[in-house]
Amino acid sequence: MKVLNDIGVIIGITLMYAAPLIYTSLGGVISENSGVVNIGLEGMMTIGAFAGAAVGYFTKNPWLGFLAAGLAGGMLALLHAIACVTFTADHVVSGIAINFIGPGLALFLCKMFFDGAAMTLPLDLDNKIPRPFNGVFPSNSFLNLVFNQYATVYIAFILVLIVWFLLYKTRLGLRIRSVGEHPRAADTLGINVYRVKYIAVILSGIFAGFGGAAMSLAVVSNYRITLISGQGFIALAAMIFGKWKPQGAMWGCLLFGAAQGLTVYLGGAGLGISSQILAMVPYLITLLVLMVFVGESNGPAANGLQYENDKN
Repeated sequence: MKVLNDIGVIIGITLMYAAPLIYTSLGGVISENSGVVNIGLEGMMTIGAFAGAAVGYFTKNPWLGFLAAGLAGGMLALLHAIACVTFTADHVVSGIAINFIGPGLALFLCKMFFDGAAMTLPLDLDNKIPRPFNGVFPSNSFLNLVFNQYATVYIAFILVLIVWFLLYKTRLGLRIRSVGEHPRAADTLGINVYRVKYIAVILSGIFAGFGGAAMSLAVVSNYRITLISGQGFIALAAMIFGKWKPQGAMWGCLLFGAAQGLTVYLGGAGLGISSQILAMVPYLITLLVLMVFVGESNGPAANGLQYENDKN
């Protein structure tokens, strides 16, 4: 029974930490399938984490905070779209700039609204994202350890199905993928390449904002400057691991979530392993996965390439 419960603890932690990565990785999938590289996911997650925690605290409504986080991430993504799509800036350089703007803006606004503090005030337990299955299963049971998750976890997996359906079963998804593969051909067929890219990039920011809110409204109960520390880059790695597909990105996020879950479990097991070493585990796994898979993964053909139509 103890072994089963230990496994349940690891799976539960895995799901909790994988959810923010899934949101953000799905955003990367949408953006890069349209041909726009988005390494600014970290910055978009950060501003989303702050917006979610701040709006959730002042309104006492975590769902308003969650929506505000998506809006904040989408607004930051709009800057990335303007730079990369309209002004044909280098996608990587623009993404790096977003990764500086996001945390800087979040810290500035945090100090403005919270009397100079570098973190938001914590939400009351009643104002956090709810757990829909809380109290359904016996408290110490395997099922409770696995399924007593925040609602954001279940929403993340539902969104995997929605994004898959969007990309592969709808006209908009076909246009997104065609623009990412051959924008010139898409343009000759009457597709507004710029509009599709804008939609995809803004959607990626909204999803990344949701990922940040899943951290600040569920995993913890406030925003702090160290809350988002590499999760955006791990989500990007999960997207590459998943070959730019939503279902593949989900499995990549679960892998990195499992690494985090194992780290948390080992940290509380009293094995005498240094906490600094344990904290490195998810990032070491990220590097190993990239070394093994990045050479075999091929993204959309026009991903990262600037595009200008004949009218410009």
